[in-house]
Amino acid sequence: VKGEGSPEARCFEAIKAKSMTKQELEGAVGKDAAKVGMGNCMKNKWIKKDGDVLAAAVDTIVDDVKIQLSTVSSTPAETNETCLPAKVLTALKKRKLLSLQKRVSFDVSKGSSFSTTRKKKPADLTKEMIDSGEWQDADFKEYNFGTVGSAVGGGYLHPLLKVRAEFRKVLTCMGFEEMPTNKWVESSFWNFDALFQPQSHPARDAHDTFFIKDPAATVSLPKDYYERVVKMHEEGGSGSIGYRYNFKPGDARKNLLRTHTTAVSSQMLYKLANREGGFKPQRYFSVDRVFRNESMDATHLCEFHQVEGLVADYDLSLGDLIGTIETFFRKIGITQLRFKPAFNPYTEPSMEIFGYHPGLKKWTEIGNSGMFRPEMLAPMGLPENVRVIAWGLSLERPTMIKYGVKNIRDLFGHKVDMARTRTAPVCRFD
Repeated sequence: VKGEGSPEARCFEAIKAKSMTKQELEGAVGKDAAKVGMGNCMKNKWIKKDGDVLAAAVDTIVDDVKIQLSTVSSTPAETNETCLPAKVLTALKKRKLLSLQKRVSFDVSKGSSFSTTRKKKPADLTKEMIDSGEWQDADFKEYNFGTVGSAVGGGYLHPLLKVRAEFRKVLTCMGFEEMPTNKWVESSFWNFDALFQPQSHPARDAHDTFFIKDPAATVSLPKDYYERVVKMHEEGGSGSIGYRYNFKPGDARKNLLRTHTTAVSSQMLYKLANREGGFKPQRYFSVDRVFRNESMDATHLCEFHQVEGLVADYDLSLGDLIGTIETFFRKIGITQLRFKPAFNPYTEPSMEIFGYHPGLKKWTEIGNSGMFRPEMLAPMGLPENVRVIAWGLSLERPTMIKYGVKNIRDLFGHKVDMARTRTAPVCRFD
C-alpha cells in the first residue's frame, strides 16, 4: 500500500482513466483491491455509478492512507505509536494495514558476584566442610521457606476395602469367626451338590457358571459323605423324598469358579460336624470374591464380593435369624428392614432382605437369608436338633450407596479410576 497506494486510490485512478463496470475494475486492479477500494471510493464520493458503469466524480484525490503509512514508517519505532491520532491508528489496525509489535530490551551489566565460571552453591553443611574449614568461606544456598514440599507417598485404601474392614470389625465384635475363603476354584460337589441343589438346576449351566477346563475335575471327595449326599439326592431322607433322579458323578466332580462363598460354608459345616470331641455351636462369616457368568451393566459384574454369615446351634428358629440380621444391619447403619418370603434350593424358609434408603427414598433389596434345609445338614452328620441360619449380601451394593456411586464399574473392575482411591474421604459421617 505504501508503494502502490491504497485500494481506493488505485480504484479511482483506474476509473478516472476509463469508465468501466465492476467486472472490468476487478480485472484492472484485482478482485480483493476492487472489493475494498470500490466501497471506500463510494463512501468518499470519489466515484459514481451510472447504471452498471462506474465513473469518476472528482478530478483529483488525496491518498490519506498512503500518507499515514509513510508517516508511521518514517517515524522512529520508539515514538511511532503517537505519530498519528489514536482514531487513525485504530482504523489502520482494523484494516490490517498496521500491526502492533512489542519490543522488550534489557540493559545487562556485571554484578557484584560476576564470574566467568559457574560454581554450584552448597545446600548443606557437611562433616568434610567442617574438618577442612571450607564452610567459613562457602557461599551457601539460601533456604526457600515458601516452597511446597513433595507429595507424601504411601498406600491408600480403596472404598471397597474400607467397607470390608468395617464389616469384618462388626462381625468379629458379634462373635463370628472368619472362614478361609482364599480358594476360588471349587468342585461342583461343594458348590452345588452338598447344598442339596439338583444337578438339573439352571444355575449349573455354562451360561450361568464359569467351568474350569484344566484341571476340569476334582480328584478327591470325602467318600462316606459323598455317598450320603448322593443317597439324599436320589432317595431322600430326614422327611424328604429327594429329587428322584440318577445322580451323575461326572457332574459333581466338575471344577468351577465358585458362584458363592456358601461352597466354603458347606465344607466348614462338614468339618464342624466331624470335629474331634463332637459338635460345638459356632458362628462363621466370610467376605470374598465370587464369579457368575452374567451380562455386565451398571449394577452387575461377572465377579463381585459376597458377605456371608451363618450360625450353627441347637434349636435355632426363624426369630433367631431375623434378630441376628437386624443386629448386623443396625451396626452398619441400616435400621429400617423388611423381610419377604423367597425360594432358595438349600434354605427353607428363605427370606429376601430389604432396607430403606433415605437418599433414594425407596426400599432396596440388600440381601438374602434362610435356614439350611435338613437334606443339606443330615448327610454332614450334624445332630438332628442342630439348625443353621445364614444370610448373605454383596459388598459392592452398600459401598455404592455409602459413596454415591451409580455405576458398579466405577467402583470395581478394569475401568476403575485409580485416582479415586487417593481422593476418597478419610472418614465418612452417616
